[in-house]
Amino acid sequence: MSLRLQPVQVATGSGDAECHLVLSEGFLVAVLTRLSDDHEDRAGMWFLEAGFGRVDHPNPPTFNDLDEALSWIDRQLERAL
Repeated sequence: MSLRLQPVQVATGSGDAECHLVLSEGFLVAVLTRLSDDHEDRAGMWFLEAGFGRVDHPNPPTFNDLDEALSWIDRQLERAL
């Protein structure tokens, strides 16, 4: 499955400014946010701000980098195929 990132700004109410919409085949499947220094030991990691459909998660995970996040999203999307 091919994922495409689109940079956006999301009003999270914190210092988190770097965000990406994650699209799969033209559908929005997730929003990823890079955590700011406000998050101390998790600063610089990526957070699943929102997941849709098979990417929705009751305890949104954090990832060390975008590649890890995209791999996880890809696995979630392929789960039910």
